[in-house]
Amino acid sequence: MLKEGDKAIDFTLMDDEGEPFTLSSLRGKKVVLYFYPKDDTPGCTKEACSFRDDIDKIREKGAEVIGVSMDSLKSHKKFKSKYNLPFKLLSDEKGEVSRIYGVLKMKSFYGLERLGIERSTFIIDEEGVIRKVFRKVKVDNHLEEVLSNL
Repeated sequence: MLKEGDKAIDFTLMDDEGEPFTLSSLRGKKVVLYFYPKDDTPGCTKEACSFRDDIDKIREKGAEVIGVSMDSLKSHKKFKSKYNLPFKLLSDEKGEVSRIYGVLKMKSFYGLERLGIERSTFIIDEEGVIRKVFRKVKVDNHLEEVLSNL
């Protein structure tokens, strides 16, 4: 499991426009890499919209936001358009990157167990080092936590 002080593991995933996106392409900028369970669900929508609403504050601190879930590109495109999200959403349909970052967990939903993403955020510095890890994120006040750690 990746922790603070570790080098962020590079990866390439398809973005919401169907283009390959590689994490290391943001080297030289801070990155708010957040993993979330599901497009267009209440908690995930609230989290995405909080990043959207304060994207200027995040960018003033030299950072970019990247969202990752196991949803399809089609789902991401619809979610991004519906809420006018000004950052990339990456599709990790096979859960490979989520597994590498240690956010893929067994979850119980209506008595059924299945693998899913545990809401988590990684703040990565300009050199690609993980500076802060938030696991089991609670959406309320999370943006303030992120901003104070950029």
